[in-house]
Amino acid sequence: MSAPEFNAKSDAAPDFTEGQPVRRMPLHNKILIGLLIGIVLGLAANRVGQVPKGIDHPADLNANGLHDSVEWVATNLTEPAGKIFLRLMFMVVLPLVFSALALAVVEIGDVRRLGKLGARTLLFTAILSSSAVVLGIALVDTIKPGTKLSAENRDALVKQFATGAAAVDKNAKSAKPLRDLLVDMLPENPLQEMVGAIDGSSKGNGMLAVMVFSLIFGAAITTVPGKCAVLISWLEGWNAIAMVVIGWAMRLAPFGAACLVFTVTARLGFDILVTLLWFVLTVLAGLGLHLVVTYPVVLTVFSRMTPAQFFRGAKEAMLVAFGTSSSNATLPTAIKVAETDLRLPKEISRFVLTVGATGNQNGTALYEGVVVLFMAQVFGIELGLSQQIQVVLMSILAGIGTAGVPGGSLPLIVVLMMQFDIPGAGIGIIIGVDRLLDMCRTVLNVTGDLVVATCVSSGESKT
Repeated sequence: MSAPEFNAKSDAAPDFTEGQPVRRMPLHNKILIGLLIGIVLGLAANRVGQVPKGIDHPADLNANGLHDSVEWVATNLTEPAGKIFLRLMFMVVLPLVFSALALAVVEIGDVRRLGKLGARTLLFTAILSSSAVVLGIALVDTIKPGTKLSAENRDALVKQFATGAAAVDKNAKSAKPLRDLLVDMLPENPLQEMVGAIDGSSKGNGMLAVMVFSLIFGAAITTVPGKCAVLISWLEGWNAIAMVVIGWAMRLAPFGAACLVFTVTARLGFDILVTLLWFVLTVLAGLGLHLVVTYPVVLTVFSRMTPAQFFRGAKEAMLVAFGTSSSNATLPTAIKVAETDLRLPKEISRFVLTVGATGNQNGTALYEGVVVLFMAQVFGIELGLSQQIQVVLMSILAGIGTAGVPGGSLPLIVVLMMQFDIPGAGIGIIIGVDRLLDMCRTVLNVTGDLVVATCVSSGESKT
């Protein structure tokens, strides 16, 4: 896939004024500063706006127990500013999902033509991605980070995002048996599913059906590539446009993160930060377990390289992945590591790593599954077994379609949330800590690509 990517580190690029480079602060540092400013000001506003217990509440208190002046700032200034940032990403969700998934399949090519190499790559990608999502969801179901929020603050949050208020009963009644879930993955009317995925009017599986249609669409293109050159260029154009708009949104991220965090903390106080800490710890636990347990087990079973040898050789790529938060930016280093340190065959490593930079985002898939269930818990929305199966499938597919660039998973996470009537704007709760978690899950993505390349190489060398 040759669609251009936005560079969230572009603020760090040197500017030349009279021949002298001017260093600019990296975007992730700006986001962190915005996050801290939003938290501090939000907590201060919450404390100032609250009336101490035992004192008669004055008439100018709102439903959250805050002075109207604090609520006015949140409602009329910071909340709209944060929504503008979010809607820049919302508006390109469907073009991004459709084009990214279709192009991912086109890039992989005809699996029959690629033969055993392509089949083994897809097999190990499926193993790592599915195990990652299941692990993440199991941790959320066990730790329940979203339930750490007090009932009073949860009610306030549901009122803030009114669309989530009726979702509890709706989700409980709309759970589908597994047979219907599988049938509805194939949409009768893809356009209707695309519209329904956004406004909630879908009669089938909504965005999951759109994702499956996109994969089938991409697979069909690979059978007649000569006749679809213009169509492929059209898809690449849509993908490029979506990434440019997301790039614009990410430039607003420091201000948007500050406004979103201020709004939430001003209304809910320190309670939401404790809940957020539990969320971060749950994500890190999932990423850590997948890295130190799942990967070594897969390497031991399917390759002839010991886990110690692998991690020793892969450490350079892992460090670059952590620093850049981009699978695409780490690709040259990953290829070098695969060929010089892990000593994998060049033709295998380059194919697997190039495809994996987009198609094997198992760290991102784990993160997306965790976020959806965490948000459901925060808003008091109960997801049954069949709906959690949908979360697994959609997270795996979303991981395939996620751009290998900083912040590339956020639009698709919103898609998954809206599929289960979780308010998409609720993503603002975790937007401030996303950058740190992005760095961590990118390490998992890149390491997973190298694990797949190692296992595929071992299988090929045995034949």
